[in-house]
Amino acid sequence: MADKPQPSKPAWRQRRRKVQRPKYVPFTVRYARYLWRYKLTPAGRFLFWSVLFTSAGLATVDIPVYQLFCALFSTYLVVWLTNLLYRPKLKVKGDLPGRVTAGELITAEIELTNESWRPAYDLMLWLIGLQKSIQLESAFTAIPRLAPGQTAVLPLELRPMRRGVYKLPYLRPHSTFPFNLMRSGSTQFPLKPLIVMPQFHVLQSIDVPVGLRYQPGGVALSSNVGESPEYIGNRDYVPGEPVKHLDFRSWARLARPVVREFQEEYYCRIALILDTWIPQRRMPKEGFPELESAISLSASIADSLSATEHLIDIFAAGPELYVFRAGRQLAHFDNVLEILASVAPCDKDPFGKVTPAVADELTSITTAICVFLDWDDSREELARTIVEAGCQLKLIIVRDTPTSSPLPGDLGEVIVLTSSQIQSGGVETL
Repeated sequence: MADKPQPSKPAWRQRRRKVQRPKYVPFTVRYARYLWRYKLTPAGRFLFWSVLFTSAGLATVDIPVYQLFCALFSTYLVVWLTNLLYRPKLKVKGDLPGRVTAGELITAEIELTNESWRPAYDLMLWLIGLQKSIQLESAFTAIPRLAPGQTAVLPLELRPMRRGVYKLPYLRPHSTFPFNLMRSGSTQFPLKPLIVMPQFHVLQSIDVPVGLRYQPGGVALSSNVGESPEYIGNRDYVPGEPVKHLDFRSWARLARPVVREFQEEYYCRIALILDTWIPQRRMPKEGFPELESAISLSASIADSLSATEHLIDIFAAGPELYVFRAGRQLAHFDNVLEILASVAPCDKDPFGKVTPAVADELTSITTAICVFLDWDDSREELARTIVEAGCQLKLIIVRDTPTSSPLPGDLGEVIVLTSSQIQSGGVETL
């Protein structure tokens, strides 16, 4: 007897899925952050602490500190009123380049137009909530005076210190008139996201064991540059072959169906496998030096291989599996750097996803270059899967401390590098 279907619960009794809502921040806290991070300049913060310190003299008028408090508070009040009166009204044009290398200074020209009937004084640029890994170099570059209707250019200089994809806060042009104690300005100009690509050093040479393997689909999978199907002769037609291969002229001459025969497509295909598995969950302020070094080394390897006619498949094992194909004009090297810029560390073993994805491609891959952060059972399983499939293996481990498991002796040469060797540019050949 079939089970009776269970009646569904009423809508009001169904368990609702909890929605992640942003944490509520009281207005007083948000306004205090606004005052401290944006409104007050470093000199204005010093004046604020001075007013707060001298407020102890309010207990009696006989102490001279009371008069100092009145003078400082009056200055603070006059600056605030003047700053509010000369609040600039500006029109902003300009933008930053979308891609930059870590450690490189980028400069954008921001065009400011005064749309107010009053002149604007001491104009500067500021980014509220800018990430700590990006330094604002032009914070104190100013335009002394901008007349009504006048346009001037102010440089915006940023120096990102770490790779990544950053969503920049709004650009806030402002005035610090008078005395450079407070900022005033209501204009908020959006900036597009900034892609900071990893630093890398050019390799003088890289020894990669290469060979040729048949590629199903031929040149259509790579590009129209390189080997192309070459006509090598005719043969008799076999039922079931594509009609497009028929040679009608030879058919008419020989009085029997004949097809053209072409050479199949063979070329070298290299897999670059990047390991981002770091069991440590909390990222230190300086980041993970071994991971950053491994990414820089992968960029160096991809740069060296991009100058050849090899087809490169990049597998980045992170929170998400990145699979990217480059080489033979499929994609530019900058696209490879963009992928490496967005790779994040992974705190769980990702090789359960990576190994099957790589195994599906091993029939057409000639060589695999593995850049690992450690050596253990999961990484060894992937390496042996590559070798058992008949592919050449080049194994590189980036680690400052001894590996978790002993290095194998039957997988060929294993290159062990430290993060300081890579970051200093000491690795010239592989």
